[in-house]
Amino acid sequence: MKLSTTSLAAASARHPWRVVATWIAVVVLAMLAVVTLLGGSLTTEGQPTNNPESERAEDLKLAAFPPNPSTSVSDIVVIRSAEYTVDSQEFKAFVQRFVEDDQITALANARTYLDGAQSGLISEDRHATIVPLALFDDDETEALVEKVEAVGGESTFAVSVTGDETLDHDFNLLSEEDLQEGELQFGLPAALIILLLVFGAVVAGLIPLLLAIVSILAALGLVAILSQAFDLSIFVVNMLTGMGLALGIDYALFVISRYREERTGGREPYDAIGAAGATASRAVLFSGSAFVVAMFGMLLVPSSIMRSLAAGAILVGITSVVAALTLLPALLGSLKDGVDRLRIPIVGRRARSAESPFWGGVVRRVLRRPALSLVLAVVPLLLLALPVLRIEIGTSGVSTLPDDLMAKKGFVAIQRDFPDQSVDPVQVVVGDQSPQTLDRLEELRRLIAADPRFGRAGIRQGNGAAMLEATLRGDELSDESIAAVRELREEAATRFEASGQEAFVGGTTSENIDYFDAVTDPAPYVFAFVLGLTFVLLTIAFRSVAVAGTAILLNLLSVGAAYGLLVLVFQEGVGAGLLGFQQVDAIEAWVPLFLFSVLFGLSMDYQVFLLSRIRERYDETRDTRDAVAWGVGSTARIITGAALIIVAVFAGFARGDLVMFQQMGFGVAVALLLDATVIRSVLLPSLMALLGERNWYLPTWLDWLPHLEVEGHVAEEPEPTT
Repeated sequence: MKLSTTSLAAASARHPWRVVATWIAVVVLAMLAVVTLLGGSLTTEGQPTNNPESERAEDLKLAAFPPNPSTSVSDIVVIRSAEYTVDSQEFKAFVQRFVEDDQITALANARTYLDGAQSGLISEDRHATIVPLALFDDDETEALVEKVEAVGGESTFAVSVTGDETLDHDFNLLSEEDLQEGELQFGLPAALIILLLVFGAVVAGLIPLLLAIVSILAALGLVAILSQAFDLSIFVVNMLTGMGLALGIDYALFVISRYREERTGGREPYDAIGAAGATASRAVLFSGSAFVVAMFGMLLVPSSIMRSLAAGAILVGITSVVAALTLLPALLGSLKDGVDRLRIPIVGRRARSAESPFWGGVVRRVLRRPALSLVLAVVPLLLLALPVLRIEIGTSGVSTLPDDLMAKKGFVAIQRDFPDQSVDPVQVVVGDQSPQTLDRLEELRRLIAADPRFGRAGIRQGNGAAMLEATLRGDELSDESIAAVRELREEAATRFEASGQEAFVGGTTSENIDYFDAVTDPAPYVFAFVLGLTFVLLTIAFRSVAVAGTAILLNLLSVGAAYGLLVLVFQEGVGAGLLGFQQVDAIEAWVPLFLFSVLFGLSMDYQVFLLSRIRERYDETRDTRDAVAWGVGSTARIITGAALIIVAVFAGFARGDLVMFQQMGFGVAVALLLDATVIRSVLLPSLMALLGERNWYLPTWLDWLPHLEVEGHVAEEPEPTT
């Protein structure tokens, strides 16, 4: 038997329990992999993979100044009392009790002002002190945060902690909370409600959700295995869950709707499953494959975060397609007409009709005046896209975290009482200790001392290298800090250019500058990859350069509008408070590139599903306007429902506290909402109506292209014999 989506659907439907048993085994193995391998394997670090300047600075620093557990500092505890000064016995006793903790090694080894070294450890008003710590263990970090929260509630003393490990702890905590409260508690229920409204039956509405959950669990198992060989960001879990819900539900929605349509047309259950396999499943296979390949574009970015997000999207894209091609037909074969059980009154009757009266009326009005409809839709989208010209790229630091998180409390306390302190100073490292090198570093130190954006600075020597260290005032990831370090890099390069030595600027701020560059510099190549791939795939799929070119232009419009709205809301604060978002100085560096790749991949689902129905009708009637009207009218409810589900899922991201996920969730949600309504129901029909027969233009020199026939063909049922 020739392997095809039709034969795969038929085989799965006729042997449902074999398929279901196989998927149960896959899910069990995946959960075992997650439990045994995933915990502790993911990281919050987002290092570039192209050996940037900050990484070379870190390597040289570690070689010249090996870490010393007794002097290394990763976090800082701030203890303050409005009533007592550090000289009082009450203050000294509190500090002594606080650091005497056998359960937290970092505290037991901590250096305090009680040890005699008071330089930099006491605030100017003498009402606060800091305790520098070296935390190297997640469990110890969590224990310290819990201890600080417990003792910080005392009315006499306020205690807080901030630093690298505390910040990682809080980011992990927020990521888990956003996943639970946003995607699981909001996205899932909202998706279920929309599915019930689209299908009008409880059983039909639950199947796509089940398919998505199975796909997510299977992909998480693959991530657990992959994490043993590669460093993956913790945010891969959030991304995989969101994309899994979106893709799994979308694919099930397309296949189930076609199955029900075939049953309404009179086909027997197995024949209807085969017909859905020949059409909707083919479209799912093509659009899913295109989505996966489009995500490979993000692998061009030399950033572990981008590659982690790409890996999560690719893996869940694969499992979603496989589940839609095998598990879904098996469930339909087992349920047959039981898929329509537990009908919802009123909604259930409307959901059975092939064409949506509302969207059918919209597209007919659009087709009566296609030129006017085109202008009325394009102009607002272009106006929405205009703010993108003012976009600023950056990242969100500790200052953008919620005020109730420990890292934010500690940051505020540090800025209030110890503005010159930092656990992550800027470092200018040179592999040389000659007098000329030291003179140049001293010149840089004097330059920094006159710059209000920097705090204390000093020069260290050791093991054949010299290093200038300087603290930054304020958030190390603020626009001011980033600009200051960029200028320091230029100054260092200029001063050491003729010396034969190279000065490397490192530290957290420098690492993030390299991260910004790693994400933004490859953007033209990623855009070219995704655009070129989309054009080639759609040209092959529908044998038309016009269809492919139109799809790219329309997708660019929706992406441009999403970019403009991101700038308008997050960067300029228009409506941010109303929507519950935080206004920030810049758009997260990875968000625009990620949005571009994901939106092109997801919009491919709608494009392929809609165009396959239009082409199927056109092959029957050879009338473009009739094919457009029928295709849009018969798919608009499904496409809009699918888009609303994705909007709900990514609105869950936007409801979280991490600004980066707010931006991502909002961007995906508004872009897909525009794509499924304005683009698919107004712009595409009007443009295709104006192009007429030219929609199907393919140059003769491209006749050699393979015939994929994404739209498929449903075998005609034999006439009954008498």
